[in-house]
Amino acid sequence: MDKLIVIVGPTAVGKTALSLALAQAVDGEIVSGDSMQIYRRLNIGTAKATPTEQAQASHHMIDIAEPTETYSAARFVQEAQQAIAEITARGKVPILVGGTGFYVQALLGDKPLAAVDDIQDDAFTEKWTQIAHDEGETVLRDALRKVDAVSEARILPGQIRRLVRALLVSDHTGKPFSEQKPEPQRLYDAFIIGLTTDRQVLYERINQRVDAMMTQGILAEAEIAMALPADSTARKAIGYKELFGYLTGDESLEQATETLKQASRRYAKRQMTWFNNQFTDIHWFDLVQQPSEITDIKEAVKRFMSE
Repeated sequence: MDKLIVIVGPTAVGKTALSLALAQAVDGEIVSGDSMQIYRRLNIGTAKATPTEQAQASHHMIDIAEPTETYSAARFVQEAQQAIAEITARGKVPILVGGTGFYVQALLGDKPLAAVDDIQDDAFTEKWTQIAHDEGETVLRDALRKVDAVSEARILPGQIRRLVRALLVSDHTGKPFSEQKPEPQRLYDAFIIGLTTDRQVLYERINQRVDAMMTQGILAEAEIAMALPADSTARKAIGYKELFGYLTGDESLEQATETLKQASRRYAKRQMTWFNNQFTDIHWFDLVQQPSEITDIKEAVKRFMSE
C-alpha cells in the first residue's frame, strides 16, 4: 500500500505553509484536495498557493478545469489518484492538502464513490433542475422519495444538484442511489495531520485573510463567478457569492466584506466539526500558537516514511 501524507484543517489555519515545509523536508509533491482550486482564474477566493509558493514544490490538481465545467467528485478522485501514483513512481512523497473533506475521504477510500458516478444524462438533469426552479424543491423531493426515500432524507434543503443526481442514478439503474455505495476500504497507508487552533484566533485570521483578499483583487474574480450559469459549482463557492450583492449595487462594500467574513467563519466551524467527526486517526497540531510543533511534525512524518 503506497504511503500518503495528508494535511487537513479549516481555512486560514496554515495548511499551505505546512505543505511547502514538508515538501522541502521529505522531497514531496503537493496534491490539492480542494474542490474549488481546480478552476482556472479563480485564485484569490479559493486561497490557491501563489505562483511564488507553487514554484517551491510541484503542485497537482490546481487549474485543471474551466469555471464553466461540471467537475464531479468521481473525476477528482480518478485524476488525483493518478497524480499520486505518478508522484510515487518518481520516488517522491505525495502530500494531499485538503479543505474539502468529502473529496479527501473519497480519495482515501474511507467513503468510496459509487460505480455509477460517471452516469450522465444532460437532458434528464436539465429537466429536473428546471422543474425544481419552476415548481419548487418539494416536487423534486417527492419524486426522489418515491424511488429512494433514504437519499431524500439525507440531502439537505437547497441541495438541488444532489437531489437531481440521486434521482438520475436511481432512475437509470433501477436501484436506489443510497444502495449503490461500495464498502469503505482505505486505499493508502496515510499519515493524517490535522491543523487546528483556538476558535477566536482562527476567526481573527479569517477576518485578516478576507481583508487581504479584498486588496488583492477578489472582486474581479467575483465578477467572473457571477457571470457563470446559476447552477455552476464555481458560482456558489464561498468567497464569491457573498460579494454579488456589492457587484449588483444592493450592498455596500463594507456590508459585502462583512458577509464574506461571516460566511468564512461559519465554513471553518463546519470544517472543524466535520474533520473531528469523520476521521479517527488524525494527529492534531496547533502551528498558529505553537509554531515550534513543526519540528515534531517533520520528525513524525520522517518516521512514518521510514517504516
